[in-house]
Amino acid sequence: MFKKLPCIKIDADNAKRDLHEVIEEVPFALFINGRHAMTAMMSPVQLEDFVTGYLYTEQIIKNVDEIESIRIEKNRMSVITKNLFKVLGPKKTILSGCGGSTSFIDTEKLPKIQSGYSITTANILVSVKAVLNSELHITTGGIHIVALLDGENVIAVSEDIGRHNALDRVIGFALRNKIDLAKTWVVVSGRISSEMVRKCLIANIPIIVSRGATTTLAVDIGKRNGLTVVGFARSTKMVIYTHPERITGVDAGGE
Repeated sequence: MFKKLPCIKIDADNAKRDLHEVIEEVPFALFINGRHAMTAMMSPVQLEDFVTGYLYTEQIIKNVDEIESIRIEKNRMSVITKNLFKVLGPKKTILSGCGGSTSFIDTEKLPKIQSGYSITTANILVSVKAVLNSELHITTGGIHIVALLDGENVIAVSEDIGRHNALDRVIGFALRNKIDLAKTWVVVSGRISSEMVRKCLIANIPIIVSRGATTTLAVDIGKRNGLTVVGFARSTKMVIYTHPERITGVDAGGE
């Protein structure tokens, strides 16, 4: 996922030629039933999980059984669905993208979370510290991390140059392994954007937590559609923006 590239390293007045670890960014073109759907810039790993999650969160498929085959070759991902006429649907509102892929959707038609799942503040703080401690991030300084969990049990972890790609991967992993996403939650290393919230709503993941910030649109959509949004989960602190009733031991008291 990274290459050592030649560079000049400077420390105060000292300069030397050396190698430095740089994260890979690779273009992958996605073809659905022979038609080009999009090209995404991403890290070249877990591609079948990514394709599955992307098709699902873009609402191209309703379940994994609709996929006939996935073929990966060089910089091309080819999908055949059981419905050979399946194509991307109409898209309207532009939401923030990352890693070279941008989604469009009518926010008024987003689903609402259907889940009574809850976790504790201890679940959050322990898990954020554990899953976001990435050797790859320490080495390169250029990777996003997304983890899918059940309580404190880690189901899947993905690392990518784009946090949206990483979220699609863990969703794809869950779909391919018949995991009930309504009983899971996600931890992300970067900002919670409207696009991250949209993907959680489509997948019916009830809780998203970041050690970083969130956006006003992400909070607004999360509040209206039943998603628990938590930011700045670090050390002993966190900020719960929406639906605190899913965080056990927190007095909801009204949002």
